Amino acid sequence: MPISGTTDRRLHCVLPFRAAPVEVGLLRKATARQLVRWGMPAVADDAEVIVTELAANVVKHVGDGAAAALVLERRDGRLRLEVHDKSPASPSPKMAECYDECGRGLHLVAGLAADWGVVLTAVGKAVWCEIPLSLGEGCHRIERAVEALERYQSTGGTQGRCRDASLDESAVKLIADLLHWTAARGHDPDDILDRAQMHYEGEADAA
Repeated sequence: MPISGTTDRRLHCVLPFRAAPVEVGLLRKATARQLVRWGMPAVADDAEVIVTELAANVVKHVGDGAAAALVLERRDGRLRLEVHDKSPASPSPKMAECYDECGRGLHLVAGLAADWGVVLTAVGKAVWCEIPLSLGEGCHRIERAVEALERYQSTGGTQGRCRDASLDESAVKLIADLLHWTAARGHDPDDILDRAQMHYEGEADAA
């Protein structure tokens, strides 16, 4: 059962869990429900990914069935997530090769969070991260662009390569395909590029 409340004007919730794969899924859903209650659905997706990775690390590195807890707290315009366990061993990101299925969790957490770290506690450690509660429109546009490029890669991008390493190449291919599409519809590709550039510069100046 979640333990929630308000302390010093901060929303605060504690979700105890056991280190087990089934518990990770339940914890992810409980996190989403709590954020909806707090009126923060916009950050729920990122929070679910982070919670999944941190809880899965407890299962893998601390041990199946180990007692742990997730702490959610709103502070200073950010959502703070902490996963507490009884192991003092601090996790650290490791280099993962393109074909590795493991070793990417902390890199993913670092990419989604504004900041993250590890602190030792009286009984073990806490891995924490913070997510901004207000994202600018520019961030949303970048997120949409990355999502579109990843979908494009899955259908027409280079196979068998790291996605991050080939996003720029996919962007060029996608733009080229869009220009072919505009030409096929009777439009001038150069005119489309000029209009897109003007649109981009106008929004950049207004930001």
